[in-house]
Amino acid sequence: MSKTVNGVAIDDTFAEAFGMSGTGIIITADTLKWARIAATVATGFGTSVIGCGAECGIDKELSPDETPDGRPGVRILIFGFSPDALVPQIRNRIGQCVLTSPGSACYAGFKADKTIGLGKGPRLFGDGFQTAKKLGGTRYWRVPVMDGEFVIEEETGLTTDAVGGGNMLILGTDRAGLLETAEAAVDAIAKVDDVITPFPGGIVRSGSKVGAKYAGMFASTNDAFCPTLRGTVKKTELAPDTLAVLEIVIDGLTSKAVADAMRAGLKAVTDVGAKRGVTRITAGNYGGKLGQHHYHLKDLI
Repeated sequence: MSKTVNGVAIDDTFAEAFGMSGTGIIITADTLKWARIAATVATGFGTSVIGCGAECGIDKELSPDETPDGRPGVRILIFGFSPDALVPQIRNRIGQCVLTSPGSACYAGFKADKTIGLGKGPRLFGDGFQTAKKLGGTRYWRVPVMDGEFVIEEETGLTTDAVGGGNMLILGTDRAGLLETAEAAVDAIAKVDDVITPFPGGIVRSGSKVGAKYAGMFASTNDAFCPTLRGTVKKTELAPDTLAVLEIVIDGLTSKAVADAMRAGLKAVTDVGAKRGVTRITAGNYGGKLGQHHYHLKDLI
């Protein structure tokens, strides 16, 4: 049975998420502006493993006293189905997007018993002129580039206990108000460490269902939540006055981080949503067959 919070109905359902591998990388630069630029480009085309090689995003900005080299920085997170799937993503994203960015450097985003290569691929750009140096047991590579040197740590932390696909679907009677509410939820989630919302601006309007009528398509439009298909499909999840649905997807390094992020997002929606036309919150539930992590909305309110 659903419950109502501040005029917004909360479905008695759960967001079904799945296990992933994840890593973190700290990108620094001479200024925060350039650290942000490198981080933004490096996490581009990283919305969903359905069609991208990885799910990526910016976790947080770091002050100079929080980074290894005393410069402003940004921590990004990258998620994939396995460590092997992350290897080319790290190599290509760092090599093409961070190595190329003025004044940049790269360091481990967190320490862990498991590690994955960070500088092992990009160092080869040095064409034999790169040099290695160990400091406190950690190996760094110095790659000559035209504005000086690109410094990159050899390895970064890896977890195979990450979670992908935490989610909430927000339904409303006003498209503008719905978007404003979803933005407020993304802002609240951004304050939680160790998570990202990988879609553009943290929001996805093209929620999907598993499978499709066309060969080669692993997912397709979530027709039960499409307003223009109401009255056409066999089953709709939408009330007659629902004009739009927006989804927020959350990936985290730990299950707890995803739960904390969902809690923050749900609170933000229920705090302001009713005044902006939000009527209901539900979640992507696939009968428990897709993922082993289940986040019950009623337990997070």
